[in-house]
Amino acid sequence: MKKFAELFQQFQNIKVGIIGDVMLDTYMWGHVERISPEAPVPVVLLDKRELRLGGAGNVALNIQSLSAPVFVISVIGEDDDAKRLTHLFEQQQINCNYILKSKNRVTTNKTRIISRNQQMMRLDAEITADLQAEEEKKVLELFQKFIDTEKPQVVILQDYNKGVLTPNVIASVIAICKKASVLTAVDPKRKNFFDYKGVDIFKPNLKEVKDALNLLAADTDQKSLEEIHSKLQQQLQHHISFITLSEKGVFYEQDGQAKVIPSHLRNIADVSGAGDTVIAVAALVYAATKDILLMAEMANIAGGLVCEEVGTAAINKTKLLHECELLLS
Repeated sequence: MKKFAELFQQFQNIKVGIIGDVMLDTYMWGHVERISPEAPVPVVLLDKRELRLGGAGNVALNIQSLSAPVFVISVIGEDDDAKRLTHLFEQQQINCNYILKSKNRVTTNKTRIISRNQQMMRLDAEITADLQAEEEKKVLELFQKFIDTEKPQVVILQDYNKGVLTPNVIASVIAICKKASVLTAVDPKRKNFFDYKGVDIFKPNLKEVKDALNLLAADTDQKSLEEIHSKLQQQLQHHISFITLSEKGVFYEQDGQAKVIPSHLRNIADVSGAGDTVIAVAALVYAATKDILLMAEMANIAGGLVCEEVGTAAINKTKLLHECELLLS
């Protein structure tokens, strides 16, 4: 039997840095009783409003939920949403001392209106332009200070195409991590997909891979996925491909060792945020064990578990431990 309780204890000693796009997730929960007389739209009577950490903040929350010390490096605005976001980080004991506030940007806020557990509308407030040169310089100075001061074991680059991870920031962060022997894990988006050269763990989903490689169709059998890994490796020279396959599970390959791990049966409520949980668990488990199979199996279970919750939600440590003991022992 794998000693999962011991592994979960080890997480407390692994420092994790997360650099990328943080955002505020606002949930407006309500109920509908009528259609508006002004336009053919439902009138939602609001019952409650909830603020959650989104984007790279949700990845940090997942890391924190597993009791590992976590630090966020990002850029936000100088606005009320920035104060709300900082307050949420502090509440969750997530270190936000390395977040830069910029008067040139707004803090990303995604407002979801939900009725009967169904998302009816989303309103986004954001600036997605790349950081200006001066902001890039300040972020990289903060990142170097973070590496020198905190000496983390792993850094996650969490990209949502909101402008924090520019090609220059990406290349510099990877170089700084390599020099300091810090593991790197990436959750990419289309825009900078091929800028993440030489990282340790590259974790796209299958749709992102298809878009990036211009594949009209992509099968989820092992042979097809191994070919995808080889195409990715030609451009990225990375160490591990870790591809999420939605309801089909996950695939990994490293140095010719490859496997498709099917997902476990779940009552799916909401898939938003599942990728955040997968990268968080994968980075943490790999940093602790260097065991790629265990990394993939545990991240696969974690991704399925959070899909049972409505909205972005962090992994429950006790539940994950129980499921790992149940399914992997």
